[in-house]
Amino acid sequence: MSPEDFDRLQSLLASRAGYRLTRDRMKLAEHRLGPLARREGYETVDALLAALWAKPVAGLGWAVIEALLNPETWFRRDRATFDTFARELMPALAAARGGQPIRVWSAGCSTGQEAWSLAMSARDAGFEIEIVATDLCQRALEKARVGAYTGFEIQRGLRAETMLTWFDQAEENWIARPQLRSMVHFARANLLDAPADDTRFDVIFCRHVLSDMDPAQRVQVLDNLERRLVDDGCLFLGPDESLSGDSVAFRAVAGRKGLFVKAPAALKRAA
Repeated sequence: MSPEDFDRLQSLLASRAGYRLTRDRMKLAEHRLGPLARREGYETVDALLAALWAKPVAGLGWAVIEALLNPETWFRRDRATFDTFARELMPALAAARGGQPIRVWSAGCSTGQEAWSLAMSARDAGFEIEIVATDLCQRALEKARVGAYTGFEIQRGLRAETMLTWFDQAEENWIARPQLRSMVHFARANLLDAPADDTRFDVIFCRHVLSDMDPAQRVQVLDNLERRLVDDGCLFLGPDESLSGDSVAFRAVAGRKGLFVKAPAALKRAA
């Protein structure tokens, strides 16, 4: 891959998806685009990119973007987050909502492990929730919808008891059971896009997403998240992610890494 091709990839990823592609990831980018080039019938990554630059096609452009995204995730990643969600946040929200289901958005859900983890945590704690799980990568969403995971994937974060309770073994895969699947709706969404409707959520999980984004685009995403969160709702980021200098819409909750609520300025603006 030439430096010129990499520069154009950087611009494509930043403008369409908001993500930064730093120079030290050139080799990684070429490695990730290799399988896509073969699937699309090109002998090399250079040939794939030459075709894209010569005749920009939306479908191929998005396929390139998706191939460059970081899909890594696992069940109950940052376990303390799910403990806070199930043991502290859910009881408070359930009491405040008077028995209405809690609406949760898993933004940047990748292959679905976070969404299933939320569903299991809530159901194990005795609460009813409705989960919308979105991602930009269509291939990741296809896997998430199927709800099938290898032995390695299912054991990465889940105890044996939990695995046997919520998943059925089918040959070499473990499949999410119907009662779990009924709680989650998967859909494709770009976090840069303004909300298309008035749907709002009690809790938003957007973890390990913002840290890879361009600073200017990160502000835009946070503004979109603030619009989708109810005034007394909560936003979860990764435990090591902060919003310093990025947004005045949220403030951190003391003693709870990665947990944020709306700041007074955002509440005042909504009023």
